[in-house]
Amino acid sequence: MRIMIFGGTTEGRELSLCLAERGAEVTVCVATEYGAEEQGAHAGVTVLTGRRTADEMAALLRGFALCVDATHPYAVEASKNIRAACDTANVPYRRLLREASEAADAVFFADAAEAAAHLNETEGNILLTTGAKELPAFAALDPNRLYPRVLPSREGISACEAAGVPHRNIIAMQGPFSRELNAAIIRQYRIAYVVTKDGGAAGGFCEKAEAARETGAALLVLRRPEEHGASPEEIRRECEAMLSCR
Repeated sequence: MRIMIFGGTTEGRELSLCLAERGAEVTVCVATEYGAEEQGAHAGVTVLTGRRTADEMAALLRGFALCVDATHPYAVEASKNIRAACDTANVPYRRLLREASEAADAVFFADAAEAAAHLNETEGNILLTTGAKELPAFAALDPNRLYPRVLPSREGISACEAAGVPHRNIIAMQGPFSRELNAAIIRQYRIAYVVTKDGGAAGGFCEKAEAARETGAALLVLRRPEEHGASPEEIRRECEAMLSCR
C-alpha cells in the first residue's frame, strides 16, 4: 500500500518509519533540503524535496491509498494546498495534529504582526523563535533589539539580513533546545521578551516557557491556527488497520 506523508516534522518522520517497517510504500514530501536531511535515508521510504503547488501535489498523489498531512501546526497555506490536492486526486486526507501546550503566564497574539505592534510600545531586547518566515513582521522594530534564532541555513540567514538584523544578533542554531540553553541565551543577550509559537513538546515549547519564567523574560506566543484532525497515535492505528486489510 502506498502512503504519502507531507512532513518536515518529528511526527511525520516517526510515522514514516513506523509504516515502512510494517510494509507500506511510504513517500515523504518535505519543503527544504534541511527537512530532507532531518528525515534521513531509510528502507521503504522515498523522500521528495521542494515546495509544490496544489496541482503539482495532486499529480504526485495519484495512485496513493492515503495522504497524511504532518506539516507544522502553523503551515496553514501548505495544509490548504494539500487538502485541495487530495480532493483533486481523490485520495483520502488525514491531518496529523500536534498536541497544544499550556502556558498560563504567556501573552497570546493572533499573529506576528499583532505581536510586533505590541512590542513597538516596549523597550528591551527580543528573542524571536518564530522562524525565518515571520521575520518581515518584526522588521519595523529597531533591528538592534532583535535576536532571531533561526536554522543555520542560507534561507535563515538571508531572512535575518532582509529584516535588517545586525549579524552580531543572529543566533543560527538547530534545536531542540534545553531549558538551560534557552535560559543561557536569554541571559547572554539580556532578553526582555521571548516571542515564540506553540510548537508543542516536539518544538521545545515547554523548555522556552520554563526558561522565560526562570529569567523573568516576558513570553509572547503566536496563537495556533484552529484546525481539526487526529493525534499521531490515532493516525498510526488507522494506517496499520489499512495495512492489515490488504
